[in-house]
Amino acid sequence: MKPPRTEISTIGEFGLIERIKSGVKTIHASTVLGIDDDAAIIATGTTYTLLSTDMLLEGIHFDLSYMPLQHLGYKSISVNVSDIAAMNGIPRQVTVNLGLSNRFSVEAVDAFYDGIFRACREYKVDLIGGDTTASSSGLVISVSILGEVEKEKVVRRKTAKLNDIICVTGDLGAAYIGLQVLEREKQEFLVNPDMQPQLKGYDYLVGRQLRPEARMDIIYELGELNIVPSSMIDVSDGLASDLMHICKQSGLGANIFEDKLPYDHLTLKTAMEFKLDVITAVMNGGEDYELLFTISQENFDKVKNHRDIHFIGYMQEAEKGINLVTRGDQAIPVTAQGWTHFDPKK
Repeated sequence: MKPPRTEISTIGEFGLIERIKSGVKTIHASTVLGIDDDAAIIATGTTYTLLSTDMLLEGIHFDLSYMPLQHLGYKSISVNVSDIAAMNGIPRQVTVNLGLSNRFSVEAVDAFYDGIFRACREYKVDLIGGDTTASSSGLVISVSILGEVEKEKVVRRKTAKLNDIICVTGDLGAAYIGLQVLEREKQEFLVNPDMQPQLKGYDYLVGRQLRPEARMDIIYELGELNIVPSSMIDVSDGLASDLMHICKQSGLGANIFEDKLPYDHLTLKTAMEFKLDVITAVMNGGEDYELLFTISQENFDKVKNHRDIHFIGYMQEAEKGINLVTRGDQAIPVTAQGWTHFDPKK
């Protein structure tokens, strides 16, 4: 009799993580937090060390038909820096592991590391090592990052408080719409290899997809204002999904308001061109790498005039749910519809 087989797609990425986490038993007092946030927290003297790791796989996370290797190198670092920012930390060191197939030349690797070095300079991070190996399945990238944060300033997902104000930086949905532009140009190229990509006028959107920036500037500014967010996460899976993480782990609900959601005019214009709803892109697009965080009512006056922090809602009792309040004042339950790993249709 064959042993039972459960497809991973039936429990999903987060169900799989919960299953793995259920078997984890930490034994070291220095392990303050393991699997439960954007980064692990390790007690090292007077400060906490933050540790996070991410993988980027060709064909899953990026497509080299339109992703320049320099941008890919830069993005590999910035998405990891974003995890440290989400814990209110400062990035310090990274390691980069590469799996390379034989179609990559030395010059291609040089181009990739040019992007790595640029990002390391931008975020003041030291590249301290890594591993390289052969790959039979395209380019595989794994980056681990170490950061640092004062113990009293570390921020978790699970510590939002009732009536906290929900804030988000920058604008949302641009990376997803930029991906639609790139995919359209790819399909046209496959039909006509002599065509030139028509990207003029889409630079901002394409840039948000290919070369995202971690919002360390906001972390430094909040520090200067003596504000420690009550909870925080980076918007990588989509606003809806990441807000649900904060709510679930904090044991609270939330109301966010459609007319407060920030998006660029070009995002709106291009979404209409693709016959897409811009709010759907904002809520579920992902890969914006903005910061979603909560602050107390008392801290509002310190940031109320900040040009790049938007106040989109508030935390409420769990039984009231997580809702998007439309312009017509209708409360619609928020569901996560962003990228799903292990989806058999992908």
